Amino acid sequence: MLKEKVYRTMIELTNNKITSKMLQHIMTSRISKSFIPSYKQFYRIDTTEVSKELDEFPTLQTFFTRKLMTEARPIASNEIVSPVDAKIESFGNITVQQKFRVKGKNYSLQDLLGKEEHAKRYEEGQFIVFYLSPADYHRIHSPLDATVLRQYVLGNHSYPVNQLGLTYGKQPLSHNYRLVTELSATCGNAAFIKVGAMFVNSIKLTNTTEQWTKGEEVGYFEFGSTVIMLFEKDCVTFLNNVQKNASIRVGEAFADVL
Repeated sequence: MLKEKVYRTMIELTNNKITSKMLQHIMTSRISKSFIPSYKQFYRIDTTEVSKELDEFPTLQTFFTRKLMTEARPIASNEIVSPVDAKIESFGNITVQQKFRVKGKNYSLQDLLGKEEHAKRYEEGQFIVFYLSPADYHRIHSPLDATVLRQYVLGNHSYPVNQLGLTYGKQPLSHNYRLVTELSATCGNAAFIKVGAMFVNSIKLTNTTEQWTKGEEVGYFEFGSTVIMLFEKDCVTFLNNVQKNASIRVGEAFADVL
């Protein structure tokens, strides 16, 4: 549908720098406020859990990055919970060759994390990929109680992270702009990778301390997005709700510590 194409293009931007900047300007302009009601209706967004009234958002971009009421996302007692509202795009074991599959393509751990020493830590571990659609809540929460070991940015620009981009793009996840956070927890180290959408690199941190508490907000995506988590070998086991294309929300358990 035309409306879906327009909305998705605005949220995920394009692979052209000038066009992306123009779309970013539209999304953050006052005129975009008029798009909010139809955007909400088109994507069937439940606004009863949103922390503000619809007419209080000055732009479409501020609605996209909306906060929810505290009680809207209860946090499970399990040690590891979902950091985002999303669809589970893929998951599984990380091979000895330091590669794993996302939408039928192989990705190198070293390419994803930037250094061989970082990649080697996750050999034979496990990974999970969360894809956030334009309808989803785009705040990012801590998946577990942890200490931030290191945090760094990789990639000079971004490519699509929607389903078509993941399937047909040229290694889109490994080459996108991304913010990598490596965490230390009781289960060992975990890599928490936030992948930007397209060209406008829009991952914002709201917690810049070294301590993360399970369930607390740590950042948000201003535009389309994907989150990847990597775990060390013999660290976690995925729960039964981890299925391809399954929906999951912030605070829902998806893995147990071994």
